[in-house]
Amino acid sequence: MRASAATMFRALTHANYRRWACADVVSVTGAWMQNLALNWFVLVKTGSPGMLGLSLLFQVLPSVVLSPFAGALADRWPTRRVLFVTQTLHGVLALVLAGLAWADGPLPAVYATALVGGVVTVFDGPALGRFGSQLVPREDLGNALALGSIISSGGRVLGMGLAGALVVVTGVPVLLLLNALSFGAVLVALARVRPEGMFALRTSTPERSGVTAGLRYVLGHRPLVVLFLLSFVLSCLGRNYQVTMAAMSEGPLDGGPQGYGFLSVVFAAGTIVGGFVAAACKQLTLRLVLVMALVTSVLQLSSGSAPVLGAFAAYLFPIAVGAVVLDTATSTRIQLDTDEDMRGRVLAAKSMVTAASGAVGGPLLGWLSEFAGPGRALEVAGLVTVLATVVAWVLFARSPQRRALPAHARWTHLVAPTSVPAEKPAARGKATRRPARGPRWTGPGGRLTRRGRAARPARD
Repeated sequence: MRASAATMFRALTHANYRRWACADVVSVTGAWMQNLALNWFVLVKTGSPGMLGLSLLFQVLPSVVLSPFAGALADRWPTRRVLFVTQTLHGVLALVLAGLAWADGPLPAVYATALVGGVVTVFDGPALGRFGSQLVPREDLGNALALGSIISSGGRVLGMGLAGALVVVTGVPVLLLLNALSFGAVLVALARVRPEGMFALRTSTPERSGVTAGLRYVLGHRPLVVLFLLSFVLSCLGRNYQVTMAAMSEGPLDGGPQGYGFLSVVFAAGTIVGGFVAAACKQLTLRLVLVMALVTSVLQLSSGSAPVLGAFAAYLFPIAVGAVVLDTATSTRIQLDTDEDMRGRVLAAKSMVTAASGAVGGPLLGWLSEFAGPGRALEVAGLVTVLATVVAWVLFARSPQRRALPAHARWTHLVAPTSVPAEKPAARGKATRRPARGPRWTGPGGRLTRRGRAARPARD
């Protein structure tokens, strides 16, 4: 049991990650408090769910447009410097929203602030991804991402619960103010991170920097393209349970708002358990991605015929568990199987895929639920995601890059590696530990070698 617990929480053995995880709990909780408060403010002020949707659109629209530039910036600039700027701006914008809510400010000002916040979030995301990779060695990155998923799910439950209890007593402005203060914890954690305990990542050379180079890199790697396409389909049709849970509860299950609340709690509990399951996995491989994609898709296909609320909840819990394992494994493979100096742009591309899938999937599932019924919508969406997973599995199996490559190695080292400098530590005069690099893979004639020796095929 001790060994199992040590494996599950091994990322916490690194002091820098512990500091960051503590700040992350505070920040995520504050962010969900702001989400509820801002949504409630707009809904009460306008009385229109459509206007609320417009507010959410302003927050995600910049991700579709600006993500490539944010990724290029993250691959060139020191991540701590970028995060000091973005996290400070987030805190200032939360203060602005608190002032607008207190003064019952005009709606266009709220939308403008939400839009600016969306722009800041775009540049914040890739930098956060690279920074998180520097807090733990390569072999512990998957565990760190899994623990981050637990923090995100727990912070969501805590933040929404606190906001729901406090909004009636304190009002919206106080919740927004509390979120602004939560960014102080992040800035303190950034200041306390020890440069000598960080694991340096390579930064882009001028010839490999910029949006165009990142686009060529992503499109030039077939396994990465297939993984992004699969993620789009799964996120579009298999992750929008906020829509289908509400439609099922209101429609065939006749659960009403109480039933929807019960299903939301079940789903949130599943995401927390899924985080622990992912953290317990020693390796988050591509095979795990495909297996979880297939399992969750089959469960979704079956859930559409659930006769009562309890039966639907029984499907929903393992779907939530599998979804978190799937997302964590996908993020791990995307980061570990790409070149370090391209990681920011690859993470930005993933952010674009996620934003686009949410923008397409929500209305699409809503339309299917309205015209075909929510149960049939789940069945159709589940069938499509099953087929997409099978097609992706076949493409991976037939890809020369994937067929010969071990699950834990890197897709991109099938060619001679390009020499790029490592990202400098934040402080001078202190040694920076670097994780042991993975093997250099080359593949003349389709046969991989490892430092001149025949490579052993790994089981995946």
